[in-house]
Amino acid sequence: MTNKAKPFIKWVGGKGQLLDAIEKQLPSDLSKRDAVTYIEPFVGGGAVLFWILQKYSNIERAIINDINPDLVTAYRAVKESPFLLIEKLQEIQSEYLPMDEYSRKEYYLNARTKFNQKEMEAVENTALFIFLNRTCFNGLYRVNAKGLFNVPFGRYDNPKICDKETILADSTLLQKVEIYHGDFSTISDHIDKHSFFYFDPPYKPLSETSSFNSYTKENFGDIEQIRLADFCKKIDSLGCEFILSNADLKGKDADNDFFDKLYDKFFIKRVLATRMVNADPTKRGKLKELMITNIGLHSTRLQSETFLQIKQETIEG
Repeated sequence: MTNKAKPFIKWVGGKGQLLDAIEKQLPSDLSKRDAVTYIEPFVGGGAVLFWILQKYSNIERAIINDINPDLVTAYRAVKESPFLLIEKLQEIQSEYLPMDEYSRKEYYLNARTKFNQKEMEAVENTALFIFLNRTCFNGLYRVNAKGLFNVPFGRYDNPKICDKETILADSTLLQKVEIYHGDFSTISDHIDKHSFFYFDPPYKPLSETSSFNSYTKENFGDIEQIRLADFCKKIDSLGCEFILSNADLKGKDADNDFFDKLYDKFFIKRVLATRMVNADPTKRGKLKELMITNIGLHSTRLQSETFLQIKQETIEG
């Protein structure tokens, strides 16, 4: 693989700008460990996934999950059918690029309608998913209460609809990745004593007007945030290490200690992140985010027998 693997879609909250900060939080001996299992329950655009799998060749197994069905279908299509996907994207690109703006908008709206009908096989669904992502307004992915993609047409002179090199590089890397669809807790059965987690859940909004959690029709509110914190405490009890990102609510309200209380037994660090994808240009730029971890909190890792016993008691029961 000569081309660098990277996200094949734009995704709100992508962590490309935070990779240096994430790297500083990783276990110092991660590159020397045997049989590491990397788990990302909210994979999103996959910036951390593609980066960490290329940097740490000792990661023998990776598990990704997301609740967005079209995103999961896309990862599977890139992994299993990259050449068919490239062929379909090249076809769309050759049709779309020569058009004038009026014709492009009509093509986009027809593609959006077809995409929302959910009557296609995986490769065609993914081709339209990527096309809409590259040509919609500001590269947003947003659905309404019925789960229908509703982002308006975006005006771009020469969008790169088919990125052949990235798809092939990503497909090669994804061969060692298990791909699941569902709630973050569904990966419980796949945890082993070598597991290392990165959590990037839908962020708790800084205000009522700044919420953008509409990646699926399901909402990720305070109850889900609390449930996720409980899940982190469970995997911590198993001796597994994790890093979790979320919004720094204190940046908007100094008295808002929602996350500081929720994760008070772990290390909490505040870092600057750049947000480039937002419908409101005034909300782009550098903002503080939280990086929460249990790395360095425990001096020893559990042995296999102890791990299996505690896993049954905590995760499964």
